[in-house]
Amino acid sequence: MQPRAEPPLIRLRGVRVSYGSRPVLEGLELEVGKNERLLVTGPSGAGKTTLIRLLCGALRAERGEVEIDGVRLDGAREGDLRRLRRRLGIVFQDPRLIAGFTLRENLALALEAAGERPERMAPKIERVLARVGLAGRGDAYPPALSGGEQQRAALARALVRDPRVLLADEPTGNLDAAAAAAVTALLEDAWIRGATLVIATHDPALAARLGGRLVRLERGAFVAPGRS
Repeated sequence: MQPRAEPPLIRLRGVRVSYGSRPVLEGLELEVGKNERLLVTGPSGAGKTTLIRLLCGALRAERGEVEIDGVRLDGAREGDLRRLRRRLGIVFQDPRLIAGFTLRENLALALEAAGERPERMAPKIERVLARVGLAGRGDAYPPALSGGEQQRAALARALVRDPRVLLADEPTGNLDAAAAAAVTALLEDAWIRGATLVIATHDPALAARLGGRLVRLERGAFVAPGRS
């Protein structure tokens, strides 16, 4: 007998999302497999950020089905959504670190939200800070860091939860070439370690380095799928 194919980790069917009367995603269809790399390109206003927000549960679809890791987001109970979010890592173009908290405290908040046991938090935080090249910076506050360091810290906050799915919206958009290369290497490392990546990006260097499946979003629908 042939082994049964593993179901997609992410599945969207006929999804519609609007802002007011303006549809942003319309009839969207998508499947993403376990440990896949999906890079979503497209012009500004095409719906890339909306897609990331939909997948992390910050938005609800007006119509259609959204399923991630066995959880249907449309109509899911809040407890199911909380458990799902513990398995997600999210990185935005703006790092969104809490300025009045140290890096170590920012990561601790992420672990608390994921339900991590207190005795396991400190070693995990130190390992992840070292992994993103910020060892010894745990007591630093975000305003004291460069833009590239802040984005690596935002990645550390996402990675400290050992996410099954890593969602990123323009993670290299505000960075110079060297900082963008460092962030891209960390995304690649997360994929090697088993995470499924869904990344919205305008950055051709990021797409070329990561490889995987490249799709283009225009006017709320995917066009011209291919391989980078």
